[in-house]
Amino acid sequence: MNVTEAVERRMSVRAFKPDPVPGDVVRALLETAARAPSGGNLQPWTVHALSGQPLAEFKALVAGRLMDRDEPEYDVYPPNLWEPLRTRRYQVGEDLYGALGIPREDKLRRLQQFAYNAEFFGAPVALFFSVHRRCGPPQWSDIGMYMQSLMLLATEQGLDTCAQEFWSVYGKLVADFVALPEDHMLFCGMALGYRDEANPVNNWRSRRDPFEAWGVMRGFE
Repeated sequence: MNVTEAVERRMSVRAFKPDPVPGDVVRALLETAARAPSGGNLQPWTVHALSGQPLAEFKALVAGRLMDRDEPEYDVYPPNLWEPLRTRRYQVGEDLYGALGIPREDKLRRLQQFAYNAEFFGAPVALFFSVHRRCGPPQWSDIGMYMQSLMLLATEQGLDTCAQEFWSVYGKLVADFVALPEDHMLFCGMALGYRDEANPVNNWRSRRDPFEAWGVMRGFE
């Protein structure tokens, strides 16, 4: 599989098979992804990986506190989204629930699907990415590049992922469980495992605007 193929196959998978992922495979992915670009070579990421019994214990803890959310330390989306960002976010939600046959008026089923985030969509591996509180947006972008590198490497290995900013509202819970230092904060979580191809939630792709909507090229023949 080449890089283009990995980019085209990668998607936010929301239903995984229970098949375990060997620890040596996970470690190799995490280590190789560390070759991602990093301004000044700061390498600001900290990663915690959970599987097996620790993951089961964490999910049980979350299940008991699902409605007891922490105050998020950052906005996942800018307040009062404007166009075209607002429409893009709305459309991806409609496409997701449409693939599952859940109409807009069925609030309960929509909430149940959203809550499946807390189960890492059935994935056998959970990853948490954190950063020192003194780091700023440039270092956060480094973590994003690390995560993208990791997701593409996972795709190359026949695995799939789903980045989950869902965990931003459970930052303290996660921090306490993984013993995160007080000077670090949770940025994002990620589910890692093998895609359940039969599940309809994985049989659609989020839309992308055409190049003309966001790209400008000058001086080319």
